[in-house]
Amino acid sequence: MDRSADVLLRDGTTVHLRQIRPDDGDAIVAMHARFSDRTRYLRYFSPYPRIPDRDLARFVNVDHHDREAFVVVSGDRIFAVGRYDRMGPGSPEAEVAFVVEDAHQGRGVGSVLLEHLAAAARSEGVTSFVAEVLPVNAPMLRVFADAGFQVRRRYADGVVHLSFPIAPTEASLQVQWSREHSAEARSIARLLTPRGVAVYGASATGQGVGAAVLGHLRDGGFTGDVVPVHPAVDRIGGLPAYRRAADAGHPVDLAVVAVAPDAVPAVVADAAAAGAHGVVVISAGFAESGPAGAAAQRELIRTAHVAGLRVVGPNCLGVANTDQRIRLNATLAPQLPPAGRVGFFSQSGALGVALLAEADRRGLGLSTFVSAGNRADVSGNDLLQYWQDDPGTDVILLYLETFGNPRKFARLTRRIGRTKPVVALASGAGSTAPVEQGPDAAAVTRLFARSGVIRVDTVAEMFDVGTLLANQPLPVGRRVAVVGNSSALTTLAAAACRAQRLTVAADYPRTVAPEAGAHEFADALADAAVDAAVDALVVVFAPPLPNQLADEDADFTSALASVALAGDKPTVATLLVGQPPAGVPTYPSVEESVRALARVADYADWLREPPGTVPDLAGIDPAAAGAALTVDPVDPVGLLAGYGIEVVDSIPAASVDQAVAAARRLGLPVVLKAAADGLRHRLDLGAVRLDLATVDAVQRAYRDVATQFGAQVLIQRMVPPGVACVVESTTDPTFGPVVGFGLGGVATDLLGDRAWRAAPLTDRDAAGLVDEPRAAPLLSGYRGAGPVDRAALVDLLLRVGRLADEQPQVHRLRLNPVLARPGGLTVLHASVVIGSPDARPDTGPRRL
Repeated sequence: MDRSADVLLRDGTTVHLRQIRPDDGDAIVAMHARFSDRTRYLRYFSPYPRIPDRDLARFVNVDHHDREAFVVVSGDRIFAVGRYDRMGPGSPEAEVAFVVEDAHQGRGVGSVLLEHLAAAARSEGVTSFVAEVLPVNAPMLRVFADAGFQVRRRYADGVVHLSFPIAPTEASLQVQWSREHSAEARSIARLLTPRGVAVYGASATGQGVGAAVLGHLRDGGFTGDVVPVHPAVDRIGGLPAYRRAADAGHPVDLAVVAVAPDAVPAVVADAAAAGAHGVVVISAGFAESGPAGAAAQRELIRTAHVAGLRVVGPNCLGVANTDQRIRLNATLAPQLPPAGRVGFFSQSGALGVALLAEADRRGLGLSTFVSAGNRADVSGNDLLQYWQDDPGTDVILLYLETFGNPRKFARLTRRIGRTKPVVALASGAGSTAPVEQGPDAAAVTRLFARSGVIRVDTVAEMFDVGTLLANQPLPVGRRVAVVGNSSALTTLAAAACRAQRLTVAADYPRTVAPEAGAHEFADALADAAVDAAVDALVVVFAPPLPNQLADEDADFTSALASVALAGDKPTVATLLVGQPPAGVPTYPSVEESVRALARVADYADWLREPPGTVPDLAGIDPAAAGAALTVDPVDPVGLLAGYGIEVVDSIPAASVDQAVAAARRLGLPVVLKAAADGLRHRLDLGAVRLDLATVDAVQRAYRDVATQFGAQVLIQRMVPPGVACVVESTTDPTFGPVVGFGLGGVATDLLGDRAWRAAPLTDRDAAGLVDEPRAAPLLSGYRGAGPVDRAALVDLLLRVGRLADEQPQVHRLRLNPVLARPGGLTVLHASVVIGSPDARPDTGPRRL
């Protein structure tokens, strides 16, 4: 099994971690020779000046089962090694140890090694680690203590003996994610705040992509050094050019690459030699061009990561930072939008210039901009990590075409969205599939919202919402005051509010006379702004008819600005005359202004909800559940039993005699139903016969059902009646494993009445699933029926969410029907589809 990975260290530098190989002997000896005497003593408890041949052979030859070892590589040099050795054949314990070269200590290498060793050991049946550490080795003791595992310490014979289970815990995951956040944010900060930028591919003629980027860097006022690199000329664009970036004598933190694809590897090597932290590859001709280009792209990333570099692109537009201390325009856009507090990520390079132009046209100020192109390395998730703590960014805009790591995206946005709004245009998200195949486009939008993301459908809407968030406060509720000087427009605005689930406040819409002056208009706005029953304002203004304007010098836009910018309630406006005031979001139509306000109100609603917690559940045995997936055919009942979910016994029958024997075995009364998946719950078609209390009744029912639907039937014991529900899980391409809930029946399936949440579920997620379907009132007692056991439904959903999260080989799970009643619930049928475990890159140790 290949366990190699590119990882980020604490300082944001990339390194390569891989399994040790027999041919690593010389490199291990060379690393050992570079150790200080203290490092050797702390690792081996003795001076150990050289590695004997017998020890070396054991070090570099492992079976990757009872013994595993990883080395960490930078360039062609090994500078750290970690290993575990099982304590004996079949033992659940293994001894763990690692050592890091002196020059690289304090960079977080030990914690990365521990994460990867623990993951490898778990996959081989090891459940706990033991370690021996000298008391003076405080850094190593801290690595174990800070990892989030429950470490037991014992001091004996001058050595600290440590032991700890290596199963992931909530604490260990939080530690891992915190370290991941710091490293990824740091790696992006180094790209966006360079002291110097080397440009490769700028022509001496001033023509071409490279020359354009060079000119934009130079003319944009970049505060650092611009270093053109060219193999033949001495000056480009009025700047001295160099054969190698290192020859400039200036710090070079970033390289912008616009050369032919086959020349990119040499450029990456030159940039690394100059001390660069990252490269922006504008060049095309990589994965977007076909298999050969994809292979070249993989080699580019491998080369860059081994050299310690991160890669933006290839096939991208570039990066920008409008901070006056940086003024970086390393893009193909000749002009950037004004400086502001919006971070903008665009996966598309081709669309990037148009997006920047539109932001500039709207006056939407940006803090930083990154176009990732093929997104071979740096992704939207990396930028989210950076923007979370960036003091210059208040709002985040994302244009996404694909999701490389959807689980991580959802995890990050749930956290980051609590402090900074995230607006996403995800052109590849959403499905038109039937409800039984997973979330449709509308459900995906709701999944975004539940993850703290404001999902929009068009580029225009992304800027509509972004402009509102950048300039106005969030609403504290959904009550809207509509104020205008045209009854037709205010009526349209009120209708648009209701369509977007906004509440038109009492005594609104309010229309001032068309001939009213600026003071009257301002008074109406001011009244709305201080009205305690109003949370937001929608303003519409139409040009007065000729001879109706009482005050020809009236400045209506100033009146609007004075109210909108002074209050604490968001204001949106549609002005059909005059110039919009700075800072007040204005839109061409009332529908667009109300839609933007509604999106922001939905986000504010989410912020007011407590985040919820993933509760501990009794009776969970993931190992037993996993064993049920290894039999052929798969055992759905055993799978669910591993998560504390009981399914009513079903006995198949293919004849009258078998049906009667099954009924006697279960005990009368029984239920007889057609065995086909789509018929087991179709009481309306006669495929289900209830409450068969006698053998004669069973015989008659079998003959009827077999005649209509085939000889194969199922017999179950009769259970108390209840409201039929459906619980399911599937894998969504945007969010990974998701859990769905709805009421049973053909009508609800046809209407797509299903609620969805990403797994694992919090307590609030599960409660929201129960309440969200349009048919949910049937669960609360409808027309005389008693309310069902809501807590039992919530518990069932939590268990299914845990299963979906922990069993990646389960591609689909469907419980249909689930009968919910006042005293509990019953799962009548379960079906499962399994396959190769879905890749879930957010569930293991840190890796790029």
